[in-house]
Amino acid sequence: MARMDEFLHAMVEAGGSDLHLSVSLPPKVRISGEITALDSPPLTTEDMEQILSEVCPKDQWEHFLEAKDLDFAYEIEGLARFRVNYLCNYFGNAAVLRTIPAKVLSLEQLNLPEAIRKVCHYNEGLVFVTGPTGSGKSTTMAAMLDYINATMAKHIITIEDPVEFVHQNKKSVIVHREVGLHAKSFGRALESAMRADPDIILVGEMRELETIRLSLTCASMGMLVFGTLHTNNAPKTIDRVIDAFPAQEQAQIRTMLAGSLSGVISQLLCKKLGGGRVAAHEILLENEGLPNTIREGMISNIRSIIEGSQATGMCTMDATLRRLYESEMISAQEAYMKANDKKMFLDLAEGRTN
Repeated sequence: MARMDEFLHAMVEAGGSDLHLSVSLPPKVRISGEITALDSPPLTTEDMEQILSEVCPKDQWEHFLEAKDLDFAYEIEGLARFRVNYLCNYFGNAAVLRTIPAKVLSLEQLNLPEAIRKVCHYNEGLVFVTGPTGSGKSTTMAAMLDYINATMAKHIITIEDPVEFVHQNKKSVIVHREVGLHAKSFGRALESAMRADPDIILVGEMRELETIRLSLTCASMGMLVFGTLHTNNAPKTIDRVIDAFPAQEQAQIRTMLAGSLSGVISQLLCKKLGGGRVAAHEILLENEGLPNTIREGMISNIRSIIEGSQATGMCTMDATLRRLYESEMISAQEAYMKANDKKMFLDLAEGRTN
């Protein structure tokens, strides 16, 4: 067994999500949000080169030695797939591997809000699934695609770097494309997807201006586009998209976004009382007042739209955190740390009840 495999087996058996490898440190894993060292000696420079090269395809290893950075997927049959990032730091080569569960969890198993199922039935528009790194965005989107795949006859194209969850065709036809392997860039893959008669396009990460622009174009052409951003709530997501463009283009982009945005699902993982983690969501859905709010640049009014539309399934992050606290799923301190309006939770976090 490769030494990397030994570490990955130990991580999965311990219920970890991420494996961290760095020279001069023992292998470490993230369990329920906390970093813990495995029972293994610190890694030397020679250890690291052997461990990383042993599981990396030869052509990609040569690319890493030149570029000093590499993303790819690695699978241990019967255990799990892993999203791999090789990098260089001050001490030498390093790596972070994230577990991709072998089985796609369902909406019900993830206990996702019913409003997310509603989003799966949209026929067109742009839907963002957002949150910081490690918040479960990919897992949520995989559950959404799995639901669509099982209940609807759609043509779905996923564009990722690398491919994470691999879906088997059920009622839908799913085509997985990996940037670097099947297309030179997200932009080239999106341009190709436009001509491939898709109903749904999933964009693994909207990192570049061209990717955001083409995603907006696809949504305006009548496709349903799912994409991710590293933002914590709906207003920040809309601001991030608009601010990605030069100032002279922003008025046009607001108009395009106003006509295309169908939803924002923001997600945070909170430490659960008793161990483990639980997801908290902020959800913005289609609303008759939303297009004009975006078009006029009144992003601060998004919060009012969400608060006034709870009956349709919308919810703010702070309201969700409050509900999780009152259900005794998270602590007052955890709610305070994750909240947008921290004043709402300050008394609770300090132990005051009035």
